[in-house]
Amino acid sequence: MFLMLRISVVFFSLLALFFVPTVLHAASTTEGLQASMDAVWVITAGALVFFMQAGFAFVESGMTRSKNAINVIMKNYTDVCFGSLVFWMIGYGLMFGANSSGWFGSDHFFLQHADKAEEYAFLFFQTMFAATAVTIASGAMAERTRYWPYIISSLFTTGVIYSVYGSWAWGGYYGGQGWLAEMGFIDFAGSTVVHSIGGWVALAGIIVLGPRLGKFGPAGEIRNIAGHNLSSVALGGFVLWLGWFGFNAGSTVSATVDIGMIALNTHLAAASGAVGAVLMMALAQQRILMTMTVNGSLGGLVGITAGCASMAPGFAVTTGLVAGILVVIGSYLLEKLRLDDVVGAVSVHGIAGAWGTLAAGLFKTGNLFSPDQAIVQITGISAAFLWAFPTSLFVFWIIDRTMGLRADSQDEQRGLDFAEHSEVGYPEFQIEQLHKGVQ
Repeated sequence: MFLMLRISVVFFSLLALFFVPTVLHAASTTEGLQASMDAVWVITAGALVFFMQAGFAFVESGMTRSKNAINVIMKNYTDVCFGSLVFWMIGYGLMFGANSSGWFGSDHFFLQHADKAEEYAFLFFQTMFAATAVTIASGAMAERTRYWPYIISSLFTTGVIYSVYGSWAWGGYYGGQGWLAEMGFIDFAGSTVVHSIGGWVALAGIIVLGPRLGKFGPAGEIRNIAGHNLSSVALGGFVLWLGWFGFNAGSTVSATVDIGMIALNTHLAAASGAVGAVLMMALAQQRILMTMTVNGSLGGLVGITAGCASMAPGFAVTTGLVAGILVVIGSYLLEKLRLDDVVGAVSVHGIAGAWGTLAAGLFKTGNLFSPDQAIVQITGISAAFLWAFPTSLFVFWIIDRTMGLRADSQDEQRGLDFAEHSEVGYPEFQIEQLHKGVQ
C-alpha cells in the first residue's frame, strides 16, 4: 500500500507539472485573445464614429445654400483636426484623468506612454466622441459665421465645456469618480454628455449670431430658406445611422454579446423617430418634409443613446417615437422665437438628448419608473444645460466682441465659400453671381 501511495504521489506530481502550466498558458492565451478582440472592436467602433463626420458634412452642407457648402464642410473637416489635438492635449485628462474631486481629472494630459496598451484604443474612441460633440454647433450656426472665430470657439468647446461635463458623468478612468456618476446618473453613450452639450452650445451660438439675412420678415413671418441638395441630406442621414451602431454598441468598450441588444435598440429608435416625426407633421396638417423626417430619425438615435444598454426594445421604440415628435415641435418653437437653427441641431441634439436621458432613467430594466432615478436624471440634464449654455454664451459673446463672430452682410450675401476660402462648390453656376454680389 505504501508503494502504491508513493506511485500515486509521483503520478499526480508529474500530471500537475504537465497540466498546470498548460492550463495557465491556455488562460493567459484566452485573456490575451479577449483583450485583442476588445481592442479590434473598440477601434472598429471608433472608425464608425469617425465616419459619422461624413454624415454631418452631407446633412449640414445639403441643408445650406450652395454658396456656403464649402464653408460648412471646412468647419466639419477641421473640427475633427483641431479638436482631436486639443482633446489629446487637454480634454482627455480633464475628462478621464484621476478625479479625486468629482469635478475634473488632474492627469494624463498629452498622453505619451500609457501604462496599458488598451488605453490608446480608449483614447482613440473617446476622441471620436469629442469630435462629434463639437461638430453639432457648426450646422446650427451655418451661413453667417466667420471661420476662424468659429474654430476658436470649437477648441474651447472640445477642451473645456465638453470635457469637464464628461468628467462629471464618465470621469475616473484612472481613479476617482465624477459627482454625477456617484449619484447613479445613467447616460451610457452620451445623449446628454455628447449630444445635449453640443445642442446647448449650438443654442448659445445662434442667439449671439442672430438669424440669417431674410430668414424673418419685418412682421415676424418665417421665410423658408431651402438647402441646395436635399438628396445629400438623406444620404447623410443614412451615414449617421450606420455610424451610430459604433457610437452606441462601441461604448461597451469590449466585444461582448451585449452589443446585440444595443444595436437593435439603436435601430428601432431611429426608425420610430422618423415615424414620430411623420405622424407629428401629419397631425399638424403639414406637408411631410423629407428633411424633418431625417431629423426625426436622428432625434431617435440621439434619444436612445443614453439608455440603449439598459432598456428593453419596446421602450427603445417609445423613446425614439417621442424624440421624433419633440424634434418637430422643437423646430417649430425655435422659429416662433425667431431663433435661426439652419439644420435643427438644437431640437435634434439638445431637446431629444435631454428626453433620451430622462427616458433612460424611466425605462431602466429592473427599476421601471423610479422617482429617485428620475430625479438623478433630471439633475444631470439640468447640470448640462446650466454648465454648457451660459459658458458657451459667454465664450461666443467675448469672441463676437473681440474678433467678430458674424460675417458682414456683403460676405453673407455673396456666400462664405468665396468670402472665407476663395473657393466655390459649384463654379459653373456661381461665378456670375459672385461678381454681381447677389444671392
